[in-house]
Amino acid sequence: MTDHLPHTLRSDAQDNRERILDAAREVFAAEGLNVPMREIARRARVGPATLYRRFPTKELLATEAFADQLSACHTIVEEGLADPDPWHGFCLVIEKVCELHARSRGFTAAFMSAFPHAMDFAAGREHTLASVAELAGRAKAAGRLRPDFVLDDLILVLMANSGIHATSPAARVTASRRFAALAVQAFRTSPQHAPLPPAAQLAAAVPHTDL
Repeated sequence: MTDHLPHTLRSDAQDNRERILDAAREVFAAEGLNVPMREIARRARVGPATLYRRFPTKELLATEAFADQLSACHTIVEEGLADPDPWHGFCLVIEKVCELHARSRGFTAAFMSAFPHAMDFAAGREHTLASVAELAGRAKAAGRLRPDFVLDDLILVLMANSGIHATSPAARVTASRRFAALAVQAFRTSPQHAPLPPAAQLAAAVPHTDL
């Protein structure tokens, strides 16, 4: 039994870490960075002492949560590059990155505003954009991506996706999936009327001044 104890402790510690980071990303995205650390501990179902032992400061917690988000984005792009079908890989990147951003809406802007010097954002961003540009070039060469596509078109899609207003996080993700599908159809060399994902009910979330 003692032979398995260290592994069990490491497993529990890793589980606590993941729960804390998941809770932090969720609450930071929904409520900003002013949420008390005790509230994050409560949502992660750990004691405050466990939280502070892992992350002594909110900046450290936010930085690690954001680093995990960046890592997830990079993993998505690498997955797209590794796909033998470049068009399928390109679509995968759009769909998954849009959903990732929809789930963490507001966190990126809040983090960069609160801790502008915590990480080197530029280097990671340039690497990701270069990888996406390479994937787009492959999709064009395969004749699937419209030849007039430029990288700024994808950035425009991501900017629009980040502006989705919904009555709940689930509705925001649903709307993001449909929006990504519409973007994919617009980027095809020959648009196809494939079935779209379900629509979200957004009318109640739109300020009256926007219509």
